[in-house]
Amino acid sequence: MTSVATRLALLTSPPAAASAAANATGSVPAGTGSCSSALAEQPWDFPAPLAEGYGPGASQDDVVPPGSPAQPAIPQRYRDASPEQLDAMIRAAKETLGERVVVMGHFYQRDEIVAHADFIGDSFQLAQQAKAHPEAEAIVFCGVHFMAETADILSTPEQSVILPNPAAGCSMADMADEESVEECWAELMDTLGPHALAADGSVLTDGDGEPLASVVPVTYMNSSAALKAFCGRNGGIVCTSSNAATVLEWAFARGQRVLFFPDQHLGRNTAKAMGVPLERMPLWNPRKPLGGNSPDQLRDSRVILWHGFCSVHRRFTVAQIEQARAEHPGCTVVVHPECPMEVVDAADSAGSTDHIRKAVAAAEPGQTFAIGTEINMVNRLAAQHPEHTIFCLDPVICPCSTMYRIHPGYLAWVLEELVAGRVVNQVSVSRDVAQEASVALERMLAAVPRA
Repeated sequence: MTSVATRLALLTSPPAAASAAANATGSVPAGTGSCSSALAEQPWDFPAPLAEGYGPGASQDDVVPPGSPAQPAIPQRYRDASPEQLDAMIRAAKETLGERVVVMGHFYQRDEIVAHADFIGDSFQLAQQAKAHPEAEAIVFCGVHFMAETADILSTPEQSVILPNPAAGCSMADMADEESVEECWAELMDTLGPHALAADGSVLTDGDGEPLASVVPVTYMNSSAALKAFCGRNGGIVCTSSNAATVLEWAFARGQRVLFFPDQHLGRNTAKAMGVPLERMPLWNPRKPLGGNSPDQLRDSRVILWHGFCSVHRRFTVAQIEQARAEHPGCTVVVHPECPMEVVDAADSAGSTDHIRKAVAAAEPGQTFAIGTEINMVNRLAAQHPEHTIFCLDPVICPCSTMYRIHPGYLAWVLEELVAGRVVNQVSVSRDVAQEASVALERMLAAVPRA
């Protein structure tokens, strides 16, 4: 089985056609070669702040919003250290700190980071863990910025949440900003009013006689603290890929329709599986009046989908599934619900990163899995389950650009700073935002997905 390190080494040698495309456009079209040969470089070799894209990887061509966090240069000794030296630094610092620090790692992190995580999981699981460890003085969150914000909201005021590299953002989260969502909400309220209406214009109520909302906002975990706060103060909720169906059920019990942001694919795939017709799921383009819809389309809607997506999961295609099945007859195709609808429909199953992990772990030995999610997780599953044949649907190695920016050098630095009594790269959400966001997050944590 090919290791992560070996696969990433392939990035330095893209096919000739892909190299030509990269020279002409600065990136390689999906399916034609490597995403960027710069993935072989270290993250501190990239300019800070990044002026255009997010850096090498799947979201390198997405636009970085002005004012996005950047990481200044860290001491040279961390940049010059070998992988073995960084590993030793991290282990020594963690041993010194003991229970004063908790290191959390997302499934998509590189192996060199996951090796040091006290807890590994998807965004839902890590949110639970952030709340469950009030004894730690510091939570070092090896994920991306919105995850660290969530940990800060759910942890105690005395705890410090640290993001090893603040440039680890999320291009999907950046596709829905607070101003655009507020403008969308104002247009929806002007068009639909605050309460759900029957065909005769009467106000619909719940079982207790309370008016149902015309729209309930639902934000995916992959969003800023400000948007979680928006949901908290407008009767809404946060969801993850693990509990999206449970959250939509919660929202439908309280309103006539849902505004789902920022990921259109998770919203569409989840609602479709619940029986919502596609024609009742209009797409909201924040650059157009009424999102590009007519008032009648919005009145007839059940789920209004924001025009956002994950650049990693958008790379997967039906053609890749067809090729996998042709080359590996009988293989099981499992994909993430952030993939386009056609890909989810063509797969054998779709679910969160934890769903994918459990599907592999529960299978009888000797199975073949073609998986549609981030490459670090796929390779880790392959290493953990040698009894199976496991490979990524996308033959082009293209990890999450921002998650990839959490390097062991940054982890070693923030931990050794803690040993020295200094907190660096602390992620702090203002009290007002945190209070409103915590309302939506607590609703999310209570919406436990069905087994």
